[in-house]
Amino acid sequence: MSVEDTASSPRPGNRRIDRVLAEDYLEGLQGLPLADVRSLRAGAEQEEVDLSYLRRMIQGRLDILRAELNRRDGTGNPDLVQGLAAILADEPRAPARGLGRHTTMEPSRADSHRRYVEALVADVDLSDVSARSTDELAHALRTLSEEESGLSAKRRQVQQVMDACGAEITRRYRDGEADVDTLLGQQPGRSGS
Repeated sequence: MSVEDTASSPRPGNRRIDRVLAEDYLEGLQGLPLADVRSLRAGAEQEEVDLSYLRRMIQGRLDILRAELNRRDGTGNPDLVQGLAAILADEPRAPARGLGRHTTMEPSRADSHRRYVEALVADVDLSDVSARSTDELAHALRTLSEEESGLSAKRRQVQQVMDACGAEITRRYRDGEADVDTLLGQQPGRSGS
């Protein structure tokens, strides 16, 4: 079965996340052509990038909500707008649990991710959090926290799929089933000898 067959085969859900996390996504991985294994990995990598982007958007909104709630209880900066740069600074939020992955991919659905996050707390306009009640902010904080937690769990599952594909690719090179010289010869701008 090729990746094209996998992508178009009938199964519950048509979203990439549904395909990547489907039980049969990695079915027969060892028997697939190397190009198909790489394609499966690329699909999972793109989903991981999208989930990471979505998580960062939610985390930024969580930071704003927490800062406003802290301002209200006297433990935070008295001027939310003045402290916004520090609030949204890209600093570690907790000890890193991730795998330190580096990717050059961009999120594929940035606009739809933004709309999705806005819809999660549509009743709380984050452009003027001071106009909202503490209860409204606390509710938005809970909603976004639950969503961030769910996204984190899905992201870890997607990373397991990426790891399985990567391990299969590594195995093929280690066991001599794939040839590094062939890979290098296929890179753009390089002529094969």
